[in-house]
Amino acid sequence: MARIVAVHGVGKQLLGEQSLLKEWRPALQDGLSRADGPVPADDEVAMAFYGDLFRPPGETLAVGDPLFTAADVDTGLETDLLMAWWQAAAEVDPQVVPPDEETLARTPRSVQAALRALQTSRFFADLALRALVFDLKQVRRYLTDPQLRQAARDRVTALIGPDTRVVVAHSLGSVVAYEALCPLAAQEGGHGVRALVTLGSPLGIRMIFDRLDPAPDPQGCWPGPEGLAWTNVVDHGDVVALVKDLRPLFGDRISGHVVHNGSRAHEATRYLTDALTGAAIRGGLDEQS
Repeated sequence: MARIVAVHGVGKQLLGEQSLLKEWRPALQDGLSRADGPVPADDEVAMAFYGDLFRPPGETLAVGDPLFTAADVDTGLETDLLMAWWQAAAEVDPQVVPPDEETLARTPRSVQAALRALQTSRFFADLALRALVFDLKQVRRYLTDPQLRQAARDRVTALIGPDTRVVVAHSLGSVVAYEALCPLAAQEGGHGVRALVTLGSPLGIRMIFDRLDPAPDPQGCWPGPEGLAWTNVVDHGDVVALVKDLRPLFGDRISGHVVHNGSRAHEATRYLTDALTGAAIRGGLDEQS
């Protein structure tokens, strides 16, 4: 089994394990090199791919994501998350017009305003409107569809074996990885993962935290043995990682770090190439850890 299991984030439904690893492997190796860590062989890194669970079934002449518009953003979790992204984007990007009290009322008009505003931000500029709406729906579906949720978690669990020492997870993948590790940790014998590294994680967003499985009581479960090192890496400009410090929700054992990813604050490969991420991964691979 792989020593490092990677878990991708939202919006990867049109890719696959090997195409993602072509991006992740060299970036991960760069981060480890900057941290004076060992460079893993290709077969020591595996990608837990779950994006296909969100891919619509093929139809004649159907290409890409569904043609979503603002009218397809559902009330409730999707709209609440969209508004939170808008507020966060306005706080870190002067190009984004901030929401006012009226637009925060979660009306259809405010959804349109939020989508327009986000498409002017550096963070979401390269994301088509239909893809942005599809990302919202992926988060909502993961949290509300028990069968899809379990299927995604099973993809992670299937790759974690006796040799696995590090799980590195990005974006929504950090939620999937966390929820896969918690039940493994509760089993007799637990698991052998020494380091959980979360990148650009939305785990601290209350609307996500309150829906975690297992449910917080009142803190989130610790996803491993006492000796597990959990490192959470964020960029201040990362809108998806709205809550930068996870310690109030998951405990003081989490080590938090801030990196600087430039204009693409949420991009996985930029997180992976940083020496702080490399050091966290190295810690799990060190024989003495």
